[in-house]
Amino acid sequence: MAGGMVSSGDGVGKNYPGKLTVSVIIAAVIAAFGGLIFGYDIGISGGVTAMPSFLEKFFPEVYKKQIGAQSTNQYCKFDSQTLTLFTSSLYLAALVASFFASYITRRFGRKLSMFFGGLIFIIGAVLNGGAQNLAMLIVGRILLGIGVGFASQSVPLYLSEIAPYKYRGSLNVGFQMMITIGILVANVVNYYTAEIAGGWGWRISLGGAAVPGLMIVVGSCFVPDTPNSILERGNPEKAKAMLKKIRGTDDVDEEFNDILVASTTAREVKHPWKSLKARKNRPHLVMSIFIPLFQQMTGINVVMFYAPVLFTTLGFGANAALLSAAITGGINVLATVVSIVAVDRMGRRFLFIEGGLQMLIFQLAIGVLIGSKFGTTGVAAIGKGYAFAVVACICLFVSAFAWSWGPLGWLVPSEIFPLEIRSAAQSINVAVNMLFTFVVAEVFLKMLCTIKFGLFFFFAAFGLLMTLFVYFFIPETKGIPIEEMAKVWEDHWYWKRFVLEPNRKSATNV
Repeated sequence: MAGGMVSSGDGVGKNYPGKLTVSVIIAAVIAAFGGLIFGYDIGISGGVTAMPSFLEKFFPEVYKKQIGAQSTNQYCKFDSQTLTLFTSSLYLAALVASFFASYITRRFGRKLSMFFGGLIFIIGAVLNGGAQNLAMLIVGRILLGIGVGFASQSVPLYLSEIAPYKYRGSLNVGFQMMITIGILVANVVNYYTAEIAGGWGWRISLGGAAVPGLMIVVGSCFVPDTPNSILERGNPEKAKAMLKKIRGTDDVDEEFNDILVASTTAREVKHPWKSLKARKNRPHLVMSIFIPLFQQMTGINVVMFYAPVLFTTLGFGANAALLSAAITGGINVLATVVSIVAVDRMGRRFLFIEGGLQMLIFQLAIGVLIGSKFGTTGVAAIGKGYAFAVVACICLFVSAFAWSWGPLGWLVPSEIFPLEIRSAAQSINVAVNMLFTFVVAEVFLKMLCTIKFGLFFFFAAFGLLMTLFVYFFIPETKGIPIEEMAKVWEDHWYWKRFVLEPNRKSATNV
């Protein structure tokens, strides 16, 4: 059976009236601020761990290795369990928080979940900026992680529900766009704060996370709630009025009735977590696990939150490393724009497959370049030609992620789940994402020290696996109303055996 044996995804007989209104655009932009807190943290943590003053205060053993860099294996000079804990603790906290966020999101709505996440994130940022010891630093990171967990659980759902189905992909990619902007801003902030005399610039970098946190807190107070969420909480009149408002038309009966049917089904499900295990929800459960797993096993976080550390390992000076990280952050933003333009035109599958293959190629290239220069000893000087080649390959790798697995890893799970399991399934999606972000953060420095340049071949292998997974198992979902998504599973060559009742046959030959 070929992976191409899936439905086209160009609609399923529905053509809801309405348009992309200004209020929806504004709401989508404000909600996407939730991505800023995630992106800023990814960018800022890698930068401050490359600042000597920060390392000297909190991680003196790493600082001593840096001082003796000329006689130290480049692959191992950042290998420290406490330094790893600083980076990875956030993602473990986000994993746990995502399960609590599921209840808040379902019971009280997406808006409150975004507000609460932003508020906790601000507190964590203040603690980090004023940290006097490692314990204070780690507690702040844990609070940041709780904020990220809530935002990552609620924002993609909000964007998918509020957007007209024809523009759902482009608007949902706004979440990833804000993540990339957050990374870029963090890299630029790190570059300048590293120059502050007295070595206290890292406090501005870490404390600055309160700004995107404040943006999502204030923004969540003004965005409208989604009709899906209002219905889920039992207020059909208000939900219909909201749907008319955000669609810019009174002719919303067909879309509202579809949402109402989904909401009625959702209220009948008393235990959404148990329902996730039902046979008909098998494809949704599989996607909620494997899409975020593969997204993190691209190796992107090795590049993004360890970029300055990675560039320093390759022989760049501290400032040059921060500048190179800022360049990759800029590429990340620009390439995400490609996804916004292309996702509702070219489709999810095309971007998934092209991006996966491009990442595979350039992970291999990075491994070859680093291996041929440093070998296994890790002791060598890197010339300008090699430095340019490594940065170029990293930029091409980042660009592929930014228009494929980056945004689609959040978009596709948020649009495929039925309303009755949507919050629970999204929590699985976020939890798996954060689990493997935590795992990568926890083991990267140790793996770099142990298997050296082979680390990039390791991630390249996952590039091949994820591309095959998309080809065979992920159907096209562009142009399909979110409450009509069941059709793509019924028409899929493999998943139809799970979602179709024994006495039914798919209406489409596949």
